[in-house]
Amino acid sequence: MTETIDHDAIRAHIQKNYRWNFLVNTLDEAYYSLGMSFFSTAIVLPLFVSHFTSSPLAIGLIAFLGWAGTLLPPLFVANRVERAPIKKIFPVGVGFFAELLPMLLLAPAIYLLSDSRAGLTLAVFFFLFAWANFGDGVILVGWEDMIAKIIPTEKRGRFFGITNFVGGLTGLAGALAVTWVLDMLPFPLAYIFCFGAAGVLSFIAWLFAALTREPAVPSQKPPVSQLAYLRSLPGVLRRDQNFRMYLISQIIFALSGMATGFLAVYSVQRWGLTDAKASGFLIAMQAGLMAANLLLGFLSDRKGHKLSLEICFGFNLLALVLAVIAQGPLWFYVIFFLRGVADSGLAISGVAIVYEFTNAENRPTYLGLANTIPGLHMVIAPLLGGWLAGAAGYPAMFAISTLIGVVSWGLLHYTVREPRLKTISPPTVPISYARINEK
Repeated sequence: MTETIDHDAIRAHIQKNYRWNFLVNTLDEAYYSLGMSFFSTAIVLPLFVSHFTSSPLAIGLIAFLGWAGTLLPPLFVANRVERAPIKKIFPVGVGFFAELLPMLLLAPAIYLLSDSRAGLTLAVFFFLFAWANFGDGVILVGWEDMIAKIIPTEKRGRFFGITNFVGGLTGLAGALAVTWVLDMLPFPLAYIFCFGAAGVLSFIAWLFAALTREPAVPSQKPPVSQLAYLRSLPGVLRRDQNFRMYLISQIIFALSGMATGFLAVYSVQRWGLTDAKASGFLIAMQAGLMAANLLLGFLSDRKGHKLSLEICFGFNLLALVLAVIAQGPLWFYVIFFLRGVADSGLAISGVAIVYEFTNAENRPTYLGLANTIPGLHMVIAPLLGGWLAGAAGYPAMFAISTLIGVVSWGLLHYTVREPRLKTISPPTVPISYARINEK
């Protein structure tokens, strides 16, 4: 028997707790971003791995595990998320063991293994890194659906813009701290400190996420087996051409991301930079994030998330072009600033646009598809980039990434309609009451 939903009570609960939920989730983002600045997959982790090996494929494994872990599991948990009356159980309950615990274990593990063979240290590092990222993927749809549930449609752009702006401020502070740590402390102590800081700050962020006040909303969809659920997904894509074209544009964009994890390592190898100097790129990237967050957040509320994503794709293209023609390390401060702007658009609109393709009942399925299908190609991209870098050199790989990026921008601009203009069927729970990253 289907449980009756009291829409008035849900509306009143969300309205009463909107500011509280906005605050605690902003603090969650602030501490999470601060922690992830010590754990940057674009700069800190490639530099750490480069102390053990110069193999582009080993460095590409960072982005491979990051994307595979975060973006492959969502589709396989979306069925359970759809039918969960409380979504917070995923980022908070499951998240402690699935994502947070390996982050807390990483610093002591590297400390104990610092005198061991390089192969063993790298193996343990990649194991814990993969554990944390696959845990992130398991909880991702639950977190995204929770945010959609507690933040009204017309306020989501500013929510993501403001929270990411605050996260950009703390991330910038963390980037300054990382530069100081890598300059003042020897290897591997500097990286042990960074990993420890990332774990502790992620724990504080988790505490704030646990304070979210979310109303219970029973699902009106009948339970189905996981196999039957997966078999139904091709039909979703056949029926929704606009969403299908959006996914294709994201797939192509994912392949253009093959260059991302190699930018810092290329600058170090090309111009002989120290880790401390290369970590300065993180400051530039955080500055780009901070500069764009508020602008793109309010712009997407007014003009739609598709425009925000087009801007983000464009800045990503410009960064890749500069990487191809760069004549010195100073160019990379501009490149990483532009990368920060691009990441800002993805963080704000990459999730929020998916909310607007469908209604509340089907939202986890759309989120799962939007994470996992492009995620399959994001998994391939860094390994392809590592192979191309080894075979043809970094500049050639950057150039190929640029050409692929042009195609992705064209597909998004010319074949995808702004989903906010689409009239969708009324959801069981009004969509008005309906988290990059990047780590």
